[in-house]
Amino acid sequence: MFVLVVGGGKVGYYLARELIAQEHEVLVIEQDAKRVELISGELGNVVLRGDACEASTLAEVGTGRADLVCAVTGDDEDNLVICQVAKKLFSVNRAIARINNPKNEEIFRHLGIDATVSATDVILSILEQEIPSEAIVPLLRMRHADVEMVEAVLPRGAPVLGRPLRELNLPQESNIALVIRGSQPLFPDGDTILEAGDEVLALTRSAHESELRELFFSR
Repeated sequence: MFVLVVGGGKVGYYLARELIAQEHEVLVIEQDAKRVELISGELGNVVLRGDACEASTLAEVGTGRADLVCAVTGDDEDNLVICQVAKKLFSVNRAIARINNPKNEEIFRHLGIDATVSATDVILSILEQEIPSEAIVPLLRMRHADVEMVEAVLPRGAPVLGRPLRELNLPQESNIALVIRGSQPLFPDGDTILEAGDEVLALTRSAHESELRELFFSR
């Protein structure tokens, strides 16, 4: 997979490094000469100095053959422009944007960006996990399918404990995709039995969040 990473800050650098480790083809576009030199020294010839908000730069790097564009600069407006140009002018299948202001998420989705990642939302999600509560935390919304990934940590006494998943009356259009027990990920099947403290990641529609909350937490 060819991934174009726009923004060579810490987020872009570590993202590129991990993708390279997974043997993907990666190119980083960064405007700052010092960052370009650093990335080149650490990762090799995978970085180009340029302004990805300009269509000519995206054309130069062969954006049209990219499978994925990740715009992770520190500027929400730049990330939006980059993703829009990549999709509309170069027909990139998927574009993901980093956003700093969570209020921009709806705008990005409305303008056709496939997915957004907000550090603010991630930190808030972690804080919500640290505070004892019976909450379902939205992690990721997928615009085209109107589906979101939500997370819940099961408390003692939760009605779903000790029962195999096949016996749970999950809401319509909902599915438990992953269970994290301790530090171990479990990919559940019908025989998986949930335990107190399990971190459950589920796919659902926002309209069904209240039903999931009742299922996980009502007594």
